[in-house]
Amino acid sequence: MTDASFNPPAGAGLSLAGPGDYFALMKPRVMSLVVFTAVCGLLLAPGSLGLGSALIAILCIAVGAGASGALNMWYDADIDGAMARTSQRPIPKGVLTPRAALGFGAIMSLASVWLLAVATNWVAAGLLAFTIFFYLVIYTMWLKRSTPQNIVIGGAAGAFPPMVAYAAVTGTVTFDSVILFSIIFFWTPPHFWALALYKQTDYGRVGIPMMPNVHGAKRTRREIFIYSLFLFVLTLWPWQTGLGGRVYGVGAVLLSGVFAYMAWRVLRSRAGDKVSDINPDEATLYAVRDGNKSARNLFAFSILYLFAIFGLLTVDHLFLRGLL
Repeated sequence: MTDASFNPPAGAGLSLAGPGDYFALMKPRVMSLVVFTAVCGLLLAPGSLGLGSALIAILCIAVGAGASGALNMWYDADIDGAMARTSQRPIPKGVLTPRAALGFGAIMSLASVWLLAVATNWVAAGLLAFTIFFYLVIYTMWLKRSTPQNIVIGGAAGAFPPMVAYAAVTGTVTFDSVILFSIIFFWTPPHFWALALYKQTDYGRVGIPMMPNVHGAKRTRREIFIYSLFLFVLTLWPWQTGLGGRVYGVGAVLLSGVFAYMAWRVLRSRAGDKVSDINPDEATLYAVRDGNKSARNLFAFSILYLFAIFGLLTVDHLFLRGLL
């Protein structure tokens, strides 16, 4: 991906970009979830950081995640303009060039890793550097355009933030931090495949081999349900290891039960069977035709679900430690 292959929309022209345009490069909606799970990882870790170091650690993880988003938009500039879901990003709109996104992402990546190392330790900084590398090189450059398992393997990038924060406190990787990683890792496929079921025309238009486009909607619905069952089991691990208590355990059963039920509803539906385009004026993240509503509902709930699981675990853990 180079500036030579970048063609802004007709009539758009490149205008002077403002701070808001650079902030949009960092995918703030995704970054909010990254920040939240990182804060949870920081609070769940044994021991503590000083307030200043803790705030710097969260800032670095947020900036590192945002830098990954900017680098992703640099590399995907050739396809973002052709997808309704991504057509309003700064590069397709013509307010930023891919080169500007590359420079911004590279500077933010280096700054976040270096500052995290100075403020905490090199284990956390190394994990953050690997997260950025994984998202850009392994997922964006390789997996995304080559295999329908792109989101399964590539989902590891989004699962690292609580582990990075945990390591910022402890200087190491433990079984508990791997549990936090695993919950997000197994949550990611049903979360994104639900979206792909009702946005598969968007992905197919630019040749991205998402599961529904390659293996069909029926298999996608089946795998969403299977992953929801794995997720149900994984969310019980913190209860078994003592990271969370009974309150968390009961809450996890209820939340994961609802998630599995909604995945079952998707399994029993015909979501994704009938491919139909959404009118450009309706091309929002949640715009959907009637037959795909079960997939849309699971996608929407999955975001609230991850916030709830990590929030409940963290609050219960703090009560167990007598900190609340």
